[in-house]
Amino acid sequence: MKLEYDFEQLCDIIEKLRSENGCPWDREQTHDSLKNCMIEEAYEVVDGINQFTKNGDYDNLREELGDVLLQVVMHSQIAKEEGLFTVEEVIDEIAKKMVRRHPHVFGDVQVEDSAGVLTNWEEIKKEEKKGKTVESSPLYVPSSFPALLRAQKIVKKSNKIKNMVYTKEELFSKMNSETTTLQALYQEGASIERQKEAYGALLYTMSSLGLDLNMDAESCLTEKIKEEISKMESKIS
Repeated sequence: MKLEYDFEQLCDIIEKLRSENGCPWDREQTHDSLKNCMIEEAYEVVDGINQFTKNGDYDNLREELGDVLLQVVMHSQIAKEEGLFTVEEVIDEIAKKMVRRHPHVFGDVQVEDSAGVLTNWEEIKKEEKKGKTVESSPLYVPSSFPALLRAQKIVKKSNKIKNMVYTKEELFSKMNSETTTLQALYQEGASIERQKEAYGALLYTMSSLGLDLNMDAESCLTEKIKEEISKMESKIS
């Protein structure tokens, strides 16, 4: 594949788009206005990965990764214009982080397996967050995460805290109890607020159970949605 542009030229293109003689739409964008774009492009990369796994379509995956890279360069250009940071500093920051969080590769720390790597990673990450303005709660997970993904991450964190771990049997029992509660609230005509609260509790417990069964809630629901769509499409055709 013949390459026409490199990373530096991409940055120049974005800078020109943001310039006085550039594109009106690009000039209007801010960090805030581009938030949904980043989310959407990230999900499209995941879809690209799924397509690649399914049929080997690497052209689509390459394109979607480029769209995410575009978002990174765009945010960096906006920050540069605001005198905050540059894309070079973004690259330097992540490179230093990778070296710092892999002392078993770039230092003299010894680890036996990937579990040891993750343990070191979390400890180093905890040290890095000290003194920073970023939320430092041991249960913190960004609120912008999809709810099922966020729930499982919070459960995983809480499981590391003493006396906050449920067994599979307890989770099954809890789930059955919450299902019964939700049904009873519906049948007695309880307020929608109470029903929502009960439904949320059930979903959270189901997320906990999925984690305990080594199942990713987002992936499981995604596969079920695909299955249902396929069933409906077969009936339509």
